[in-house]
Amino acid sequence: MTRRRQGPYSGIPAWVYLIAAAGALFVLLPLVAIIAKVNWPQFLPLITSESSVTALGLSLRTSAASTALCIILGVPLALVLARGSFPGQRLLRALVLLPLVLPPVVGGIALLYTFGRQGLLGSTLDVLGIRIAFSTTAVILAQTFVALPFLVVSLEGALRTAGYKYEAVAATLGARPTTVLRRVTLPLVLPGLASGAVLSFARSLGEFGATLTFAGSLEGVTRTLPLEIYLQRESDADAAVALSLVLVAVAAAVVGLAYGTSRPPRMPRAAQDEPERIPA
Repeated sequence: MTRRRQGPYSGIPAWVYLIAAAGALFVLLPLVAIIAKVNWPQFLPLITSESSVTALGLSLRTSAASTALCIILGVPLALVLARGSFPGQRLLRALVLLPLVLPPVVGGIALLYTFGRQGLLGSTLDVLGIRIAFSTTAVILAQTFVALPFLVVSLEGALRTAGYKYEAVAATLGARPTTVLRRVTLPLVLPGLASGAVLSFARSLGEFGATLTFAGSLEGVTRTLPLEIYLQRESDADAAVALSLVLVAVAAAVVGLAYGTSRPPRMPRAAQDEPERIPA
């Protein structure tokens, strides 16, 4: 007698589930510990203090600005790395992705010696009256430096997965390269672009080391929420825990949004059967 299968075959041994559960607990237990340590009766006063609200607002504004800068710089980079062919392409990819493995404080030092008053470009900018280090602009640059690889990796993968078929058809129909990019390529990889942008925002929101090294900790100017949490940890542990929970909640929402945007939209059957004619 043949035994009926209760569900689709997953091919995953039972012991793999045990190790996966241990990995999930390793991530979840510290979050549970934060929730358990929150001073709930004083939670709202702790997170609505003037310094906390100022730090959260600054973090959201600078993270949004750095995400926009990541899109402006990252989309061309990802296109060149995924579709281009030139000497040194692998080296360029390695250098662009280097901030993924660099300690953030090293990135902050590199930015300081680039845009600081005595830096590679900073001395020239200082003559022009432009000072970047230890300003809100420095926060945005530090966040962009560490977050840009996330957008490039996500978008480059989406470009390689999408292939060249639709772009080739559009070019055959007479569309110019810029039109192909605007009407075909970008809509095809929009889920990957959105996912990369959301991940870049999340990385910018949690940036600490590069920001502290390059921008300092000036209240209302460069003191983002991670810096505020670090300072509160020394003087008011309850406030640090409450703000940490706020940052965890925002990060969880952002990651959930990234997961939702990473699903590619289904193309209409008519579009699959016959490509639309795209005017030049």
